[in-house]
Amino acid sequence: MPVEISRVEARDVEAFLRRNEREALKTLFNFSVVWHEQRHDFAALDGEDVVGIATIRIAASLAHVEQVIVLPGRRLAGAGRSLLDRAAEVANYYNCHKMSAMVPYRSSAQQFLERCGYKEEAVLPQHTFKLDVAAMRKFLL
Repeated sequence: MPVEISRVEARDVEAFLRRNEREALKTLFNFSVVWHEQRHDFAALDGEDVVGIATIRIAASLAHVEQVIVLPGRRLAGAGRSLLDRAAEVANYYNCHKMSAMVPYRSSAQQFLERCGYKEEAVLPQHTFKLDVAAMRKFLL
């Protein structure tokens, strides 16, 4: 039976997922999966001023670093590392075994993550904005 492919609203996709996602994940991973995604945001504060932020997403015992941003004048002073350390504490609390991040390959962001104990897991050629991207990881626990 032929189907028509069309763009839909996010609410239509969300409704479909509520009805079908659990069985699809069970088929994909060959065991029952309870997929609950969480977002955690962190801020580095100097008094009341935000000088840096970090965001992680947690799902399936993994924490993914979505972003770490520190004001240029506040870099290399430990704020970024402290943000990642706090994110790792939260990831450990939720029993994550690994943290991951995606950054441009051979960039200052990759060097920063390596100084924070992350290892290059893979390089994805021409991935984001047609740039090579390093998939970084740090095991926890």
